Amino acid sequence: MANALRLEILGPFEFIRGERRVAVPAGAQRLLALLALHEDGIPRRVAAEQLWPDCTSMRAAANLRSALCQTRKIGPKAVVGCDGQRLVLSPCISVDHREAWRAADRLLDGEDEVHAMPPDLDRLVDDLAQPMLVGWDDEWLAHERDRWDQMRPYALESLALHFLAVGRYLAAQQAALAATAVDPYRETAHRIAIEVYAAEGNIASALRRYEEYRRRLQRELSVSPSPRMTQLIRNLTAKWPVEHDHTLETDSSGSRHL
Repeated sequence: MANALRLEILGPFEFIRGERRVAVPAGAQRLLALLALHEDGIPRRVAAEQLWPDCTSMRAAANLRSALCQTRKIGPKAVVGCDGQRLVLSPCISVDHREAWRAADRLLDGEDEVHAMPPDLDRLVDDLAQPMLVGWDDEWLAHERDRWDQMRPYALESLALHFLAVGRYLAAQQAALAATAVDPYRETAHRIAIEVYAAEGNIASALRRYEEYRRRLQRELSVSPSPRMTQLIRNLTAKWPVEHDHTLETDSSGSRHL
């Protein structure tokens, strides 16, 4: 639709009307992003305090009024609604973060896996791979960013396992690797990536992924992969031809590895 309004806060901030990106002043950007993360709205006073924490209450209130004036110039429809002293993002605006969160929440909480699957899984992987509001360091954003970053790997791993189960190996690998990018130390994501390689028959790639992960843990945390991960690799190498078998070595910590 030509006048459809969309707010994107995954990756960089973008406000889109139809197919055109709209320039939004910095103060209005902060206000729209804050409201996007509070679907039920937020009191005006709280919004002012969070967005301008270093200002006096009067100065913060004035900045909020200015930001509200800026939002009125964005499009033909009001993008911020007022319910008494409470501000809320207009329901005519779609928000990528809200859509991705709902889809991921449905995916993780659904008892029936088939019916829990959102319709566009590849799009969901792309959204979950994105950090929130890249380049912003606002104090009010820290908690919401942490919530997003904690949820992302769980949803990505769930998607990777689904893709693996239906034989979509490339999609499974992309979802698993996106999860490792969110948390490079998270073993479950690396283990799924190894299982995808194994399902494809790419044992050498599985061993390489394990070795890269093991070295990182040893270098940065001075720990080794879990026994479950090690056993997975032992099971894989047991099926590998003898001439390609990897012998166990002992590292400086005394741990044996492939």
